[in-house]
Amino acid sequence: MYRELNEETGLTNKHVEILGCTKAWLRYQLPKRFIRKNTLPMCIGQKQIWYLLRLSASEKNVRFDHCKQPEFDDWCWVDFWQPLTEVVYFKKDVYRNALSELGNLLMPETVPVNPEGYLSKKHLHKNHSKKALKKD
Repeated sequence: MYRELNEETGLTNKHVEILGCTKAWLRYQLPKRFIRKNTLPMCIGQKQIWYLLRLSASEKNVRFDHCKQPEFDDWCWVDFWQPLTEVVYFKKDVYRNALSELGNLLMPETVPVNPEGYLSKKHLHKNHSKKALKKD
């Protein structure tokens, strides 16, 4: 986790505090059309332990120049459940399970431990906006 954190964000163990992690491995499989059969080792999916971290250093420590080909070029703070609305479909269950489990470690009044209310409000808002546009 620390190697990935440093490689992708420039942060080290001195910059974060571990609040918890998932109790078990979370797995997803790639759909057949995404499997690169000509690469070794062939990746058919992943198993992951997710960590909940608190940034305990300045945001200025976030940097993307710790590897030859950075995976990211920018970052921002978002609502807790927002990643679930943006992740590719075959990873949604992993995200939902990880965020639900890790959300229980936070103060419940700060982060709802169930994404359904958050997602329903976002979904209804988007549908309502589309209907309003059609009426005009």
